Order: sequence, then structure tokens, then C-alpha cells
Amino acid sequence: MDMENAPRIRVLIVDDHPVFREGLAHTLADEAELEIVAQAGDGEAAIAAWQRHRPDVTLMDVSMFGIDGIETVRRLVRGAPTARVLMLTSSDDQADVIAALEAGAAGYITKTVRFDELLAAIREVHAGGRPIGEDVARRIAAAEKGGPLSARELEVLGLLCEGLSHQEIAQRLMITERTSRAHVVAIKEKLDAATTAQCVARGFERGLLGKRGRSSLPS
Repeated sequence: MDMENAPRIRVLIVDDHPVFREGLAHTLADEAELEIVAQAGDGEAAIAAWQRHRPDVTLMDVSMFGIDGIETVRRLVRGAPTARVLMLTSSDDQADVIAALEAGAAGYITKTVRFDELLAAIREVHAGGRPIGEDVARRIAAAEKGGPLSARELEVLGLLCEGLSHQEIAQRLMITERTSRAHVVAIKEKLDAATTAQCVARGFERGLLGKRGRSSLPS
């Protein structure tokens, strides 16, 4: 199916700053692949708007008057498990990130992202992915330095061992290149590595790569 005939991604924007919210809506509306179905300025209005319009992707701020974005996600997902919410916020605080993802958010990026990164994150969430911004991943990983790699990070580390590039990892895992880079950033922070080669070396040192089948490693 070509892009011109593909169904548009229906988006709900939730942010309690009218100027930002309306500006973002106006900018996103210029994208042929997107349709802005509604806007909301608080959690209660967001839930009502979601129930009325059933958007494909909801962009949600964290800090809002009344019910904050994290509690809004929790209530929304509890009543509508299929809701796909991408947190778009100024906060890169580790506690907010973890709380939002545990509440049911499908992804978390900050308002410092470039516009093309935002579009990529919306597409990824719509496709069932879980995008995390590089800055967010770096902060979380720095706080967890020396801690265990997640299942996805172990998978990415194995693909680095195979010599795959960020783009090739993204294609293999069906994620965006930005998300692939974010995983590599997190791996470097946790393993205290400066390069991907050091990541692989320390993966072997710690027995992380040894757990993968020998057939999956380069000869």
C-alpha cells in the first residue's frame, strides 16, 4: 500500500499549555500521514476525548493540572488496554520515565527531540513499538550503571557482536534507527564502554554474549 492511499494515523494531543498544544497540532496537521482528531488540556478531558475519538496514538505530557499525565495513562489503559500513548514531555527524570512506562505508556520522548524524530516515534508507537529518546535512555542507564541489561539490550548487544550498524539493528528488530541508537547508548552507559567494540568486549567478559548460541556469533 502506498503512502497516499494508506490510512492516516489518528492523533490526540494532550498538554496543558495551549500555545504548545495548538502549535504542535497545527504543525502535525501538515503531515499527510497524520490526522489530528482532538486536543485536551487535562487528564479528565484526555480520557473523554480518547473515548469519543479512539485515536491511534495519543501524545501525552507528564506535568498537568489536576490528574497528571502518568495517572491519566494508568486510568486510560486500565479502561482501554489497546490505547497507545506516547509521552511527550519536558521531564527526563528517571522516576517519571519508569512510572509512565509502568503505567502503560507505549513510549517516552522529551520535547527536545527534532520534528523528524517525533514523527518517527509516532509511527513506531502506531506500529506497536516502544520508542525511548536517547537523552532519556542515557539518564536511566547512567543511574543504573553497572546494573543488568534488559532483554532488549542483550538482544541489541548480540547484534552489535555480529557487526550490525544502528540502521541494520533497527531493520532486524523492526524499530526506528533512533530507538536502536538509544539502546546502544544505554548499553554503553551500563557497561561503562566508550565504543561499540568495548561493549562487545565487556559483554564477553561478563558472560553476557556467552549466553547466546555460538551460531549467532560471527565466525
